[in-house]
Amino acid sequence: MGTIHRLIEAKKAEREEEGKDAGFSLIELIIVVVILGVLVAIAIPIFANIQTQAQTNALKAAAANGASAAAAAFAQTGATLADGQGAAASAGDAAQGITTALTSTGTTVDSVCVSATGAAGWPAAVSSGPGC
Repeated sequence: MGTIHRLIEAKKAEREEEGKDAGFSLIELIIVVVILGVLVAIAIPIFANIQTQAQTNALKAAAANGASAAAAAFAQTGATLADGQGAAASAGDAAQGITTALTSTGTTVDSVCVSATGAAGWPAAVSSGPGC
């Protein structure tokens, strides 16, 4: 162990005497840039996939919340829900550009279907409810 330490110290002293202590070589810098480029090339598609998955999950949650609200409104009033009634998007969903629409094909809670649609560039609409 001491021999290796003495050798490193001797090489360091030799470089200092010759004035070769100039920093990184061009090859070392190129290798670092290539490694960073590979990491970025891997990270960008992964990030894009995560963002799409998050948008899809937000639409699913908005549709499920709308279906629950519509079913609760139907159960409370006992009246037939008209299309577009009882499935308003929450304030948080509206801020994200998510809209919900209710379609009811009958007079029971089982006929409730809520579709959630995101802003431009989001994944396709998602539906939730027993009548979908």
